[in-house]
Amino acid sequence: MIDNLVAFIELGFRHILPLGLDHILFIVAIFLNARGWASLLLQATTFTVAHTITLGLAAAGLVHAPAELVEPLIALSIAVLAVEAIVFEKANVWRLPVIFGFGLFHGLGFGELMKAYLTNADFAIGLAGFTIGVELGQLAVLASAAIVALAVRFILKAANKPQLYRPAFVQPAAGVIALVGLYWTIERLG
Repeated sequence: MIDNLVAFIELGFRHILPLGLDHILFIVAIFLNARGWASLLLQATTFTVAHTITLGLAAAGLVHAPAELVEPLIALSIAVLAVEAIVFEKANVWRLPVIFGFGLFHGLGFGELMKAYLTNADFAIGLAGFTIGVELGQLAVLASAAIVALAVRFILKAANKPQLYRPAFVQPAAGVIALVGLYWTIERLG
């Protein structure tokens, strides 16, 4: 049982690092517009809860959504959060419900593959382990983003330009993420 749990934790972690570039960009987009660690962790966990709900439902065969619909929506969700980070200086009140909704799409995107992984495994242990691994992967991405952001802030402060953090770091990073998300949306629609 413990070996099975650990295997699914590893699988969930690998779903983020190194295999989940779309997931990584989504989490970084959340980071770019979060204010404080409590808010950031709440948003990432909200995403994981939603992701787990539809992942579990899809893996159990209770829901199914065609990849032709889900994959472009996942890509679009990345672009939307990135654009929000460009336009708004602070996260808006609608952010948690939007992240929850986007998490539902993201969970559906991996549901069919998760169904195959759970074929000969305990469903609850597999899903719990995978979810723990996803959350750990997200925390690793958030920690990496924080290190980069702190380095940028340090450099800007040393240059006596701390006010340039958003225009020199947040907005360009979010712009790149938005462009990638839009490109993937168009590519996945085609």
